[in-house]
Amino acid sequence: MKKGKIIGIGGVMFRSEDPAKTREWYAQHLGLQSESYGAVFQWRNHKNPEQEGATAWCTMPQNTPYFGNENQQFMINYIVENLTELLEEMASNGIAQVKPREDSEYGHFAWIQDLNGQQIELWEPAS
Repeated sequence: MKKGKIIGIGGVMFRSEDPAKTREWYAQHLGLQSESYGAVFQWRNHKNPEQEGATAWCTMPQNTPYFGNENQQFMINYIVENLTELLEEMASNGIAQVKPREDSEYGHFAWIQDLNGQQIELWEPAS
């Protein structure tokens, strides 16, 4: 049985030639209000309504190195539980991290590539 797994989507980030103009377009035409960092959608866990969560939406400069591959136009951040165990299991299956794990006030982050070479971000939120 897997010790770690994806339990939600923590964010969607995508490249834009003009992030500010893109945010303005989404605000004008779709009502999505955002700041320079993007927008945050608040939600509650269906199985545990007391537990709050959030999903981020971010526009990033076309030349951002954050996604790794310069041809990758978007990256998904997956919320995971038991990140350490998940990374250990993935390593035992030959799936390596593409950059070092980061721990911050927001939680724990790691980056891997899927079988198509798309970099994805794994995030275990802080308690």
